[in-house]
Amino acid sequence: MDKALLIQLGGSVVAVALLVAVAAWLGAARPTPPLDVEAARSLLAVEFPDHKPTALWIAADGAGLIARENDQALVIWRRGDGYVAREAPWRDVSDLRPSHGRLAMRMGDGRPVFAVADDRWPPEELA
Repeated sequence: MDKALLIQLGGSVVAVALLVAVAAWLGAARPTPPLDVEAARSLLAVEFPDHKPTALWIAADGAGLIARENDQALVIWRRGDGYVAREAPWRDVSDLRPSHGRLAMRMGDGRPVFAVADDRWPPEELA
């Protein structure tokens, strides 16, 4: 290696380290807090403004929710530092069976897994 390449490599390492330090200092990668009822309702209002769900279930770990509006299921789950929102037919969601405290779904572009308190599905809130 010649001297110019070593200088360029050293400068790149310093620049990347500086960017990582600034991101950590700013808190850019903050963890998303678990959902509570108020946060879940506000997230539903933002993601599904034209829907008025009649029932709401929040996962045991607060990482997602399923809301019911007639024959539609409104599904929101945490992905990275944000949330993904999708609609699904209620019959597909109600036919799921939890296993080992987890409810796994298959959506078109994702596979959310929800923590359930017990292996009963659907819960009374959504029935």
